[in-house]
Amino acid sequence: MILIIDDDIAIRASLSLLLKQQGYKTKEAASPKEALEQAKLHPLQLVIMDMNFSIETTGEDGLHLLGQFKQLMPQVPVILITGWGSIHLAVEGMRAGAADFITKPWSNEYLLQSVRTALSLSQEPAESGDALTRKKLDKQYDLGFIVGQDQALLQILKKVGQIAPTDASVLIEGESGTGKELIAEAVHRNSLRKNHPFVKVNLGGISSSLFESEMFGHKRGAFTDAKLDRTGRFEIANKGTIFLDEIGELDLSSQIKLLRVLQDRTYEVLGDSRSRKLDIRVVCATNKDLAQLVEEGKFREDLYYRINLIKVKLPPLREREEDIPLLVRFFVENLKKTYHRPALQVSARALQWLKELPLPGNIRELKNLVERTVLVAEDEVLEAEDFQAQAQQAPAKPGDKTLPAVGTMTLDEMEASMIRKSMTFYHNNISKVAKALGLSRAALYRRLDKFNIPYEAAD
Repeated sequence: MILIIDDDIAIRASLSLLLKQQGYKTKEAASPKEALEQAKLHPLQLVIMDMNFSIETTGEDGLHLLGQFKQLMPQVPVILITGWGSIHLAVEGMRAGAADFITKPWSNEYLLQSVRTALSLSQEPAESGDALTRKKLDKQYDLGFIVGQDQALLQILKKVGQIAPTDASVLIEGESGTGKELIAEAVHRNSLRKNHPFVKVNLGGISSSLFESEMFGHKRGAFTDAKLDRTGRFEIANKGTIFLDEIGELDLSSQIKLLRVLQDRTYEVLGDSRSRKLDIRVVCATNKDLAQLVEEGKFREDLYYRINLIKVKLPPLREREEDIPLLVRFFVENLKKTYHRPALQVSARALQWLKELPLPGNIRELKNLVERTVLVAEDEVLEAEDFQAQAQQAPAKPGDKTLPAVGTMTLDEMEASMIRKSMTFYHNNISKVAKALGLSRAALYRRLDKFNIPYEAAD
């Protein structure tokens, strides 16, 4: 049963008809008093309520009623309806425990999406009582591309699997290099949108002046340099999932534009006044403390609550030490194919040393260290000394009595060694060496000359 609370009979009737057409049962109430009476008479699954019941109260009665509902039935989700001009009321409501807020005039598609999400998230999955294992998770969900079996990670993967089928917005928090993009991809691959686009956007790399053009697209002639039509990221991601990485880097003016799109589920292409509908799942990530940025006035509180319906906090690698050997072996297996070294292995002593190595860059730093070591190592068994030689100096962990040994190679010597090794692997094939090292051919030639490395134009 869904309870609809609004003093406007036309809105109640409209919402009731919309929901009944989707198979939901509804009850209506015109005032807080009537709403509480209905709540005592009927078992409710969801409440949809307006924030304003009179001009004089300007929303305080709505907030008070929300508080009463959360005391009376704390497990029942409440969706708030408010005007754009009084969106601050919705923010207050989200603080008080509301599941979502919708602004007038609303999109029927988005409202129904919000209803489905709220109902789905309010249904706690039955606990089997069995221990959580990676094997069980992999049977239930598509998670095979994520490496690890630490219990903290398994709990996160379980949560991802459970929330993925909903359209709830997800905020992924964690230090740089902890795998936030992989978690975002897991949300998409286990969702009902998995056969539609998964579009990744690094907001830290988009300036304020280019935000609208990049995200919404533009028509030719919309501004001075707009020589061709451009399709925006939101349009590319329509029907699928958009992953907004580094959302904490977004400036305030762009935050407002983003909030309107996420709220209204419509957007306009620059140079075209026609509004376009958007059907999209939003997943955001940040390595910053957004709550602190809100306190400092650097991040909009209404946007924070809009993207923060579900929060996933990724642990740093130092809290997943037992996963380090798994990750190292995984990277080495991939590098065997890349560098044509099928006999490559890692010694047990090297794995133990890596478990004790401070890695402030987390999984990304570990991956880079392994690849540098593979490029330079002469033997087929990678020892602790091989990794030591490539490890950059880093602060010790709290309680460590010694720092890991640091190699004696300079950066130039390390780079020259990598290039020589790659040239040998690829038999002086400049194109393949450049691709393997992430360089252009011209950049590779400059380095070959710089380090006096002989080469022939074999390709």
